Amino acid sequence: MIGYGTPLGRVSNGVRRALHAMSDRCVVGPARASLSAGVMTVEDRAVEHRLPESGDALTGVEMFAGLEPDVRQRVIAAAVPRTYRKGQIIFVENDPGESLIILKRGAVAVFRTAPTGERAVLTVARPPDVLGEVSLLDALNRSASAEAIEDTQALALSRAAFIELVHANPRILDAVMRAFGALIRRLTEQNADHVFLDLPGRVAKTLVRLAGENQAPMVTIDLNQSQLAEMAGGSRQSVNQAIGSFANRGWLRTEGRRIVVTDVSALRRRAGMGS
Repeated sequence: MIGYGTPLGRVSNGVRRALHAMSDRCVVGPARASLSAGVMTVEDRAVEHRLPESGDALTGVEMFAGLEPDVRQRVIAAAVPRTYRKGQIIFVENDPGESLIILKRGAVAVFRTAPTGERAVLTVARPPDVLGEVSLLDALNRSASAEAIEDTQALALSRAAFIELVHANPRILDAVMRAFGALIRRLTEQNADHVFLDLPGRVAKTLVRLAGENQAPMVTIDLNQSQLAEMAGGSRQSVNQAIGSFANRGWLRTEGRRIVVTDVSALRRRAGMGS
């Protein structure tokens, strides 16, 4: 999915408004839902969310997958390492879109803030996700804010370096266009969820996406219920009731600020996602 600005070229105003209103990031990597592997770790903490040590800093990043090794090394050399502590704001709405953010480790929540101060979390990004390429292409400001929800390491590639790379390697645009398609599909699905799913169904679907493809019998989600309410589009009280209902059925349990999912299949059925 794509965000941080309007689409490439001459795209309809409807899609343009949707991009600015509902998303502020782009993920061009292994196929995943908007919240897939959102803030998930296996319970024993054995899995760290970072790129494999066997590759370079661009390993797994689809946008750069077709580049020759020497070009990849030039990209890495041009990028600036960034480190963000948990809770640190990376950028806010209307900041200049001056850099492409390549995540190497950690997790970032992308959110919009209402005039009342309420936050709506749009998605959670993890390595090898990439943030901000659309605003680099159209030179517009960020349309959402981003906050590190874990200690995070990233690379920041300037707009000038990125544009030069695109001009020299047009194949990168193929990945960008695929990401646009993924964004539009995600927006369509989100709209359908709010029409066809009740709040408990949306909570269940959010938890399933956060659990991602993990096959462990128990998956720990490091997310408090207020953040979950922001993602599911409901009040904290209503989400707490849904969580309590799921806990009574044995689908999950809460441990302080964490949620331990014990029956992903049941949550999938409650969300209408099938087995």
